[in-house]
Amino acid sequence: MSEATNETMCDAIRDALRMIIDPELGRNIVELGLIYDVSVEDGGIAHVTMTTTTRGCPASEYLKEAVRNCVWYVPGVEYAEVRLTYEPAWTPAMMSA
Repeated sequence: MSEATNETMCDAIRDALRMIIDPELGRNIVELGLIYDVSVEDGGIAHVTMTTTTRGCPASEYLKEAVRNCVWYVPGVEYAEVRLTYEPAWTPAMMSA
């Protein structure tokens, strides 16, 4: 996969993830800064590293599953892996303006 194609797919994934609204804060997870990294390997294998606003968030599994399902619908994605992390811990400063 060319670097340009990879970058285009990563951008498409981030755009798709804007549809997912955090149930607690009512804003999309990209603007909230909950998506730490998006990468795509050859063969359309997408990796998303994300967090939640707090460790033990009751919506963690809901958000993780929503991200996985959303990524699957991006053209060219053949497999979606979502990793939840709390390093670094999320803070309101990570939100976009």
